[in-house]
Amino acid sequence: MPGAQPGRERFRRSESFPWSRRRPVLGPALRSRVDPPCGTLSLETLDGSDPDPPEASCEIRSAAVREPEAELAMDVILVGSSELSPPASPGPRRELIAYEVKVNQRDIEDICICCGSLRAHTQHPLFEGGMCAPCKATFLRCLFLYDDDGYQSYCSICSSGDTLLICENPDCTRCYCFECVDTLVGPGTSGRVQAMSNWVCFLCLPFPRSGLLQRRRKWRGWLKAFCDRELGNAPEIYKTVPVWKRGPVRVLTLFGDIRNELTSLGFLENGPEPGRLKHLDDVTNVVRRDVEGWGPFDLLYGSTPRIGHACDHPPVWYLLQFHRLLQYARPRPARQQPFFWMFVDNLVLTQEDRTVATRFLEADPVTIQDVCGRTVQNAVHVWSNIPAVKSRHSALGSQEALSLLAQDRQRMKPPTQGPAELVKNCFLPLREYFKYFSTGLTSSL
Repeated sequence: MPGAQPGRERFRRSESFPWSRRRPVLGPALRSRVDPPCGTLSLETLDGSDPDPPEASCEIRSAAVREPEAELAMDVILVGSSELSPPASPGPRRELIAYEVKVNQRDIEDICICCGSLRAHTQHPLFEGGMCAPCKATFLRCLFLYDDDGYQSYCSICSSGDTLLICENPDCTRCYCFECVDTLVGPGTSGRVQAMSNWVCFLCLPFPRSGLLQRRRKWRGWLKAFCDRELGNAPEIYKTVPVWKRGPVRVLTLFGDIRNELTSLGFLENGPEPGRLKHLDDVTNVVRRDVEGWGPFDLLYGSTPRIGHACDHPPVWYLLQFHRLLQYARPRPARQQPFFWMFVDNLVLTQEDRTVATRFLEADPVTIQDVCGRTVQNAVHVWSNIPAVKSRHSALGSQEALSLLAQDRQRMKPPTQGPAELVKNCFLPLREYFKYFSTGLTSSL
């Protein structure tokens, strides 16, 4: 299962210490989010190529051109052709990308910008360039994976990388590996980025090109089309939402409350535009008119009771009631708004019940575990349309599941992580769709 590896490192800057600092990926307590200076420009407000920029963006863009101070305040890397000369001796194929484009006049769309292969299978959805079949599979698996600090786990270009540069636009969660930056922008670029007091990434800069790396026009549409085409029968991937269009998330939870988890991730907060959450334990008499009156909702969450907890209904009842209210909460087909749902089974459904859940919810279940050493402390089955939930799957053998059930029932000991806490990081991809308020995401993790 892809995830944070202890050997990977990230670089970011802070106002107190302008030099770059090494920090381990699994060290959220050491990392605090620092908002960039007011002079930092973001693609979300300046990119005129976006299909639906705000009206104010044109004024901001023209002001940025008129004011030399604004240009000087931004950290910009301009790459000359001298930095794109071919290597003196044959090296890895990826290092020859610049040579193939500049000298051999090869179209970059025919080259995999992830690994340098000349056998491009498709196009990269975020940047101009090709992508071979193996890199495409890796990209799809890792695209929506996030670490505990709220940033994406892997490079936004190649979905790999041992050392990552973090974009410091407070509304961006993307990272870039040193190799991609040095190969596609120019040799030594990663070192110059480390020396900057504040760096915003290639999807956030107001200009689309940096060396060979050129942001696709309307990249959000490209990304959705890419996922819809390449993921096959997976649940629909919604188009990501520009920052200025993201609103507070509206949540309906059934049987299990996730208020604490969403609050710690920054989705719910008391303020002028707080996120809204409604929790229901008993839905027996709830009808469509009730749900539509409470809504509209952006996220529906439901779960079965924990093992050993007394309940008034058989486990499958919770599944059927969740499915019923899911039909009420879904937006009408004419409204193309992102809508997400998740149903969690605390290992109380039978195999037959899980088959029913797969048929009713039209999604395959994944297993998410809490593992300590080689011991499975807790596990849940999850059905959801949230991106990358499938990437967090880890197989749980039937004997292991039965043993876990037996231990819980005999000891009646609560697991180290509850079901909501176990699936908590699965909600991080929603940062691409809804407003989040927290500026110290890691402080509560």
